[in-house]
Amino acid sequence: MNAPLYPTYARYDIAFERGEGAYLFDTDGRRYLDFATGIAVNALGHCHPKMVEAVKRQAGRLWHVSNLYRIPEQERVAAQLTENSFADAVFFCNSGAEAVETGLKTVRRFHHGEGDPRRWRVVTVEGAFHGRTLAELAAGRQEKHLAGFGPSVDGFDQVPFGDPEAMKRAVTDETAAILVEPVQGEGGVRPMPPGYLRALRGIADAAGVLLFYDEVQTGMGRTGKLFAHQWDDVAPDVMAIAKGLAGGFPVGACLASAKVAGAMTAGSHGSTFGGNPLAMAAAGAVLDVVLGDGFLDNARRIADLLNRKLGSVAAAHPGIVEEVRGLGLLIGLKCAVPAGGVVDALRDDGLLTVPAADNVVRFLPPLIADEGHADDAARILDGVCRRLGG
Repeated sequence: MNAPLYPTYARYDIAFERGEGAYLFDTDGRRYLDFATGIAVNALGHCHPKMVEAVKRQAGRLWHVSNLYRIPEQERVAAQLTENSFADAVFFCNSGAEAVETGLKTVRRFHHGEGDPRRWRVVTVEGAFHGRTLAELAAGRQEKHLAGFGPSVDGFDQVPFGDPEAMKRAVTDETAAILVEPVQGEGGVRPMPPGYLRALRGIADAAGVLLFYDEVQTGMGRTGKLFAHQWDDVAPDVMAIAKGLAGGFPVGACLASAKVAGAMTAGSHGSTFGGNPLAMAAAGAVLDVVLGDGFLDNARRIADLLNRKLGSVAAAHPGIVEEVRGLGLLIGLKCAVPAGGVVDALRDDGLLTVPAADNVVRFLPPLIADEGHADDAARILDGVCRRLGG
């Protein structure tokens, strides 16, 4: 039966009816180890008790009032984010696309306020994915996403991956910002080369432009630190986050330094639903857990273990898996056979993963994953590799 939905997804013929921790259960009662996590969204797995308690409590009190009024829950979450990041101010929205769009508006508005409105262009990196709005498709400049949506929105330039000299040449008197993912997720789980973010910081400072990180997929502990750029200790001026921020409740946020955020005056931007009390209850619960003592330490420990185990499987089956790459619990398996077939075979054996560009299978475990989950994932991958003839 065809449901009355836009045909924009090639959906698998599976429907899930409940989740528990690192597992999903379909309508036939079959259990799956979820290393897809809603595409890096379910940071605390499924139905984490602190999240359930927080949302239930808030649902019985107040859902929505709009940003015409103070929202104490929003102020609390903003304080948690700024106290643990470079930022001084936060704008809450509903998705990663909205968070990136907010950042794009912010960088233009900043230069306008500085008396230099000629600075409006943004330089991105080849292989980038920044969202599905018309502007963000132009920013990513991937033909498979742009096809049929032309003409492409102007205002974006692009340089080769990991090439600081090319970036330096691309920055002009019209450039407002450099936009980059510390690790390209959709682009094939490709971490930026060592020293690259620091080079970009230097280029931005020298040219008087802003450094804008897209941490929609890499943020909220996914790489073992709250934000991926913290591994390099190179702060941006603006940053977009979403996905894991509320563990499955739709929330996005744009973070900025005080000087940059100050350009966004009353009426310059807005969101009807963004940061409402129910969303903030979910986000606050996630942050309380992720920022708790030892949580990220344990996530890093499991990430190291899982990467070693997957590396061993890859070494034993080079005809199937060419490389294991990524950072923390954002792991990519570069395949020697079609990645889609590997994803299908893993799913058939009870392990959910996600495809990415460059013929990559993404492993995106919940941050609550343990040794047993790592063992099971490696065992299932090994079985699939054997069955596929590797």
